[in-house]
Amino acid sequence: MSAAANRTSKLERKTKETQISVEIDLDGTGSYEISTGVGFLDHMLEQLARHSLVDIKLKAAGDLHIDAHHTAEDTGIALGQAFKKALGDKKGISRYADVHLAMDECLTRVAVDVSGRPFLVWQVDFPRDKVGDLDTELFREWFQAFTQNAGITCHVTNIYGDNSHHIAETCYKGLARALRQAIATDPRQGDRVPSTKGTL
Repeated sequence: MSAAANRTSKLERKTKETQISVEIDLDGTGSYEISTGVGFLDHMLEQLARHSLVDIKLKAAGDLHIDAHHTAEDTGIALGQAFKKALGDKKGISRYADVHLAMDECLTRVAVDVSGRPFLVWQVDFPRDKVGDLDTELFREWFQAFTQNAGITCHVTNIYGDNSHHIAETCYKGLARALRQAIATDPRQGDRVPSTKGTL
């Protein structure tokens, strides 16, 4: 699939713990229809869609009577797989991007390489154990699942911040803005893969 192709994907993931359907359009307008049963996770995924300009439809039904772990992790897996599928052979993309995302007292840096080599560096600490109804340790689980399945290298560093809500939100908005730049097609790149190896 080249950069000029229709960069969309649709998939379903069903396990004994979760049932998830995802549909994305990398060249969308940032519209979203998201329902995971976890309010704050919905909020973060809505931010991801709006600020990346990727259209995301995601519906998840998980074993929330246990906790939100499987739902958070599996939405990351499914969304990552959808991104990888929609990117195709990655011809013409910019590939690299980094942003500093500010929100009130908080500043977070996110850098990505759409490399096909998944790796997460997570340098984020939260003052509180929960934000809304979501354990803060699950943000790393989501990012790990997403990056592994999307095939991207992602470095996330919260430089400073006091409010756990703001810290989490800057991580997702920072990822959104970095992805928006990295997956954008570069007319100077043409139909080439942005690598001297010829493949990503």
